[in-house]
Amino acid sequence: MAVPVTTPDRPARRVGARHFVRLKLRVMGNNFRGQGWRIALFVVGVLFGLWVAAGAFFALAAPGLAGEPRFALLTAAFGGGLLVLGWLLLPLVFFGVDETLDPARFALLPLPRRTLVTGLFAAALVSVPLLATLVAVAGLVVTAGALGGWAAALVSVLGIVGGLLLCVAAARAVTSAFATMLRSRRVRDLAAVLLAVLAALLGPLQIAVLAAVRHADWDRLTGAARVIGWTPLGAPWTAGVEVAEGRPWAALVKLLITVAALGALLFWWSRTLESAMVGTATAGPSRQRRGPAGGPVAQLFPRAVGWARRDRFGALVARECRYWWRDARRRANLITIAVVGVFVPVMVNLGGSRLVEDGGQAFDGTVPYSSPVRLSLSMLFVGVVASVTLANQFGFDGSAYAANVVAGVPGRLELRARMTAFAVYVVPILVAVAIILATLLGRPAWLGVMAGTLFAAYGVGLAINAFVAVLGGYALPETSNPFAMNSGAGAAKGLLTLLSMVASALVAVPMVLAAALLGGAWLWLALPVGLAYGVGAALLGAYLAGDVLDRRQPELLSAVTPRR
Repeated sequence: MAVPVTTPDRPARRVGARHFVRLKLRVMGNNFRGQGWRIALFVVGVLFGLWVAAGAFFALAAPGLAGEPRFALLTAAFGGGLLVLGWLLLPLVFFGVDETLDPARFALLPLPRRTLVTGLFAAALVSVPLLATLVAVAGLVVTAGALGGWAAALVSVLGIVGGLLLCVAAARAVTSAFATMLRSRRVRDLAAVLLAVLAALLGPLQIAVLAAVRHADWDRLTGAARVIGWTPLGAPWTAGVEVAEGRPWAALVKLLITVAALGALLFWWSRTLESAMVGTATAGPSRQRRGPAGGPVAQLFPRAVGWARRDRFGALVARECRYWWRDARRRANLITIAVVGVFVPVMVNLGGSRLVEDGGQAFDGTVPYSSPVRLSLSMLFVGVVASVTLANQFGFDGSAYAANVVAGVPGRLELRARMTAFAVYVVPILVAVAIILATLLGRPAWLGVMAGTLFAAYGVGLAINAFVAVLGGYALPETSNPFAMNSGAGAAKGLLTLLSMVASALVAVPMVLAAALLGGAWLWLALPVGLAYGVGAALLGAYLAGDVLDRRQPELLSAVTPRR
């Protein structure tokens, strides 16, 4: 029997950017529904962002309000350049990118690539960070208008609009590209090196700027600002200043540079979006490798944990080790620890170049000097940041955590196993940081102070973050992008991270006080005391938080399960 074929009365609606924006707003509203704590955190995040943005607004508007054209170019170029670098690197190192609209949800829809990129880009513009950035850079319009009139203000408006679009496109393109790289195990080491180099470049830049400010060499600073102004980092922000200085042709060229950079970033993002977000990255031909001898059970244990007992504890450690090695999202956090572990100590302890006297003995002026207290503070920060990854450790599992709930895994056992598996990767990084910094400082005797403070802060952080993970766990988006997060969880993530870092730092402060009070004796006591302090704190945290986990397993599973 023939089936009549009919045509629709009206053609299908054409999908545009506005549909993605409306969908994001609706998804955000649904995420907040019935979640009073999440709404409160979101409001606090908005207020905090606006408070920071207000301070930046007055800083960027100060040259115009004070009538100082000399500083207008400096603030626009350096401030705008640091802003773009922040949008480039901070998603990779700390916060991730908003994935309220997971691109994987659109994989089966017949949407052209251009429509998908345009819609997701438009949806990305609806965010609190972009609103705060807009408020901050509005100070450039005030400066340009005060120095060059309405024409300069209008060009500055065009420039900051292009700059904001450039920031969002840069964050999306870079995270998308690195998500693809991190999924390929063959290039994970290259990705780690590139991230470390990019983050480490901020240190020399800050050192150069601070050194120039100390010497008040304004000609050198102005020359550097003009160079930055002709790059995509500073071109959109300095266009209004060029009009105020009587060079409208330069403003036009800088706007064109901004448009060209924006187009290149969007093209790059479009080429990596499908493989990075949907998970269609191709890999080379797989090679069969022989697993370890000893049967199927032994093959489940990676070589790094071959020492583990073949019981529940060992099985949990082996499983977590495999997850940390193979899951792109977790691997990205390990890269963050490596970057921060190198970047922060170098900036704090090697940031100066002056000869400093210590007890009547001059340290070699060719290597910058750092005091034991300053060294302990930087090591404390690194140890705290290294442990903060576990603040939402159950969120990495998502609905898979149901297997542990059904199996009735004791909370203390689970937390100890997770801490042990994480330490398998993190402790070698911390040891390497201590050795590298002791070598650069030329003070091998301080190695015990560095390692002791690192272990103490890391162990305390594990204990604090065990409670944070059990009480404040939240769901992560179901996507293969390691830098993705839901906007509803974004504020929660930031505040929980800040809370755990502050609490961990306060509990680890005795290590810094001991370095200040005990003097030379602390060089010998720091390592054993710090190791005992950290291990004891971690075990105590697992013991106490394990009892809480036993009572909250169903609630925690519900919290970390993504809503469909």
